[in-house]
Amino acid sequence: MAAKKEPTRDRRERVAQMEAERRKSERRRTFVIAAVVATIVIAIVVGTAIGVRNIQNDKQAQEQQASSPIEGVQTYDDLTRQHVDGEVDYPQSPPVGGDHNPTWVNCGSYDEPVPQTSAVHSMEHGAVWVTYQPDIGDDQMSVLDEIAAAEDYALVTPYAEQEAPVVATAWGVQLELEDAGDERLQTFLIKYLQGPQTPEPGAVCTGGLSG
Repeated sequence: MAAKKEPTRDRRERVAQMEAERRKSERRRTFVIAAVVATIVIAIVVGTAIGVRNIQNDKQAQEQQASSPIEGVQTYDDLTRQHVDGEVDYPQSPPVGGDHNPTWVNCGSYDEPVPQTSAVHSMEHGAVWVTYQPDIGDDQMSVLDEIAAAEDYALVTPYAEQEAPVVATAWGVQLELEDAGDERLQTFLIKYLQGPQTPEPGAVCTGGLSG
């Protein structure tokens, strides 16, 4: 049997060179992957930071707007707060406060009218009652549903008797709107949800009447 030939010096050098190039290629590939991952992470962090900052800036701007009088808001003083049974003849439509039913309406969005005497009780607890004409359309209704889903103290119901398409009411204050997308609606919510006008701040808007 012929003896196994030993690798020549040139062959060993070529093998060593190939191995070195392979390792260099692996290091280069690892570096590229690490750089790509780092770039993605930095982009995510920066994007998130910018998004958070924009949200904070928007919130600060809304709060600043809410600290000033809101154009179109009507205020009403000296509202009674007795618990009564039966109907109440309110001078405003929708009512802005006054005597009311002992049971409040749970906050949320409703597609049928709710007893207004119970809705007034919800406002006594700090709710903003957002009422709408039944024919306002799906786009505006989507905006109102989102408000009800996002805010624990938002009560959204139809109210056919009102003159404006959308009306936002808190205890003693009311704002008529032509469109649910009016930015004053969000400002009203920031200012009056559990706001300083609330007769019973901290009282719940759950555990009452469900429509």
